[in-house]
This record gives sequence, C-alpha cells and structure tokens, in this order.
Amino acid sequence: MSIEIKVPVLPESVADATIATWHVKPGEAVTRDQNLVDIETDKVVLEVVAPEDGSISELLFQEGDTVLGEQVIAKFVAGVVSGQEVTKAEAQAPAAAKDAATDESNDALSPSVRRLIAEHNLDAAKIKGTGVGGRITKEDVEAFVKSAPAAKAAPVAPVAPLEGRSEKRVPMTRLRKTIATRLLEAKNSTAMLTTFNEVNMKPIMDIRKQYQDIFEKRHGIRLGFMSFYIKAVTEALKRFPEVNASIDGDDIVYHNYFDISIAVSTPRGLVTPVLRDTDTMNLAEIEKAVRDLAIKGRDGKLSVADMTGGNFTVTNGGVFGSLMSTPILNLPQSAILGMHAIKDRPMAVNGQVEILPMMYLALSYDHRIVDGRESVGFLVAIKDFLEDPTRLLLDL
Repeated sequence: MSIEIKVPVLPESVADATIATWHVKPGEAVTRDQNLVDIETDKVVLEVVAPEDGSISELLFQEGDTVLGEQVIAKFVAGVVSGQEVTKAEAQAPAAAKDAATDESNDALSPSVRRLIAEHNLDAAKIKGTGVGGRITKEDVEAFVKSAPAAKAAPVAPVAPLEGRSEKRVPMTRLRKTIATRLLEAKNSTAMLTTFNEVNMKPIMDIRKQYQDIFEKRHGIRLGFMSFYIKAVTEALKRFPEVNASIDGDDIVYHNYFDISIAVSTPRGLVTPVLRDTDTMNLAEIEKAVRDLAIKGRDGKLSVADMTGGNFTVTNGGVFGSLMSTPILNLPQSAILGMHAIKDRPMAVNGQVEILPMMYLALSYDHRIVDGRESVGFLVAIKDFLEDPTRLLLDL
C-alpha cells in the first residue's frame, strides 16, 4: 500500500519550512513511528515519523529544499522490504551500515553535522555514528570532540608569511536567519529604550542556603534563582499592565494572563519557549517547567506550541558571566528583562560599607506603549520583590 509522507501542518506565523535531514534512504527498512525526516521551521525542528512498517519508495524533496505545510515530500510503501520482515533491531542497528555511511561521506550528513565537523576540522570517517543506519549525529561529533581534544585542529603545514590564511563559509541555519531578521525588526520598528537598576541577592541566597535540601527532598528539584525571577516578574506585571501589553496596528492589547518567555541557549541558537499561566504556579512548578523546557531545547524537542505566544521575556546572561547588557525586544512583546551575573561589591548600608552579592537588572521596553514612569516602577517592583521575598508570599 502506497502512502504519502507530508509536511506537518505549520502554524499561521510560519510560511514555509526546510528539509533538514533525511534519516532513511529509499528502500531502507523502517518501523512504525521511526523518525524519517527532520523539517526545520523558523522556530522548531519537526519530526515526521513512519506511519507503518515499510520503506520510502521515493524522495520528492532533498535536504535543503524549501517546502510548505501539508506538502507531499515522499512516497511510502507499507509492508515487507526486499523479502525481509522489518524489525526494530534492523532499523536501529548502526553497526550494520557503518561502512556504507563512511563511503557516502558528507552526503550522508545533515547540514548541522557538516557544520560542526567543519568548525572543528574533523575527519568524518573517524567518528562513530550512533544514528539510524550508522549516521553521524550532532551528539556523536560533540562526544568525539570531548574525548579527543587533540583532534579539534588539524595540523597545519608550515607556510610562508601571509600565505597561510584561510577561511570557511558556513550557511546560516534557518533559525539563525530568523533570529537576525527579528532582531533587526525589533531595532528598526520600535522605540526601544533600556533602564537599569541593581538588586541585593543576599536575601534569596540565604533562603536557598537554608531550605535547599528540604526543598529538593520535597519537590525532587533544586531551588534555583529563575523561579524567584519569574514570580517577581509575574507580580510586577500585575501592577503594571502596560508592560504586559502589545501593539496591534493602532490598538493596544492588554493581556489578562501571564505567559512568560524564557531565553534558552540551544545548539541551534537562542530560543524563547513559554511558561504559561505563571500566576498559578508555585516555585517548584516553575523550576520543573524551566528544567523541562531547557532539556527539550537542548535535545531539539521543542514543539511549535512550546514556542508560540508569550507576553514578556526573561533572559539570564549571568549564566555566561555577563555583568550588564541591553537585551533586545522579543516582538510583539513590549518589554524584556535581562538578569546578569551576581558579584560581590562594596555597598553603603546605613552609613556603613558592606560586601553584598549584587546583580544588575536591565529592562528594555518599547517607549511607544510603556512610559518612563511605568518602566522604572516595574523594575523597582522587581527589585523590591527580590530583596524582600516575603512580599511574594504576602502579596504586598
């Protein structure tokens, strides 16, 4: 029985997609629900799986081709392949196709894998593939780099001065192109300003130190800083609805719910999955939701639903050591909060100098909808909540 393999339905905000990686070749036996192809959109990578045991009879599009939602991209034949019954072991055994994968060289590699190999000057033939049919995955390349540091850079023969210069050209991924476009749009189409403040993190650090073990035993997850940031932002948004609004044409849309995007760094680039209804979540629920989104982002498993929406964004450059920055708006949102590294600094307290763990806050906002009074008040509210976490519990 012949079956059409189609691109999944794309959301309204996504016009088209790109064939990123075919994981099987025509005639190769596959099992039901085995991943056939990765399709990259502006936001996420979608997996298209086999509808039945069988094989692909024809590929209508190749890697790198642009496709539309619900477009037919391959023909699939259900049933026995080449007189042999399809088994899960056959579909997933990488060793069986190791030599074939080596012979195909770069043609069998996905664009992201080829990019990693080029960046580290690696020989693909030396990397053991653990993917379907022995294909090399991004994880295989990363593991190879970690286990063989000396292989990161190929030896360069001595050359005369000014003759040994080289460069490599790597195509931008669809996600990177989308990020570039959106950042330029945010800079060019909004009246963006940034206001700063600083917060004493000692009260929260004391709470974490005192209750970390109890919290982890009770909830099965460590108590981090992000849950406090999200709770403080949520409460501040309640008090300053302009920051939780967006512009739609000549209208201002005030959102009466609290969906907060969090910036997550992934191997493909920076993405902003959404925590929904944060006003109904406690600290433990926030920590678990953040962890789950981070894992899905790392593994490339974020769905379109995970990425859609969001009324406000929190980004934490402090995890990379950033002391201060001016974050760029995540359109169509009207504001974004940047958290930074916590550093011990001498501070004047009641006429005395004390060494306190301080962190800079940066709020970038669209001045078309948020005035200075609201932006400063919003940032001061977050500062007050973080410096006196009891206010979060008492709703003060």
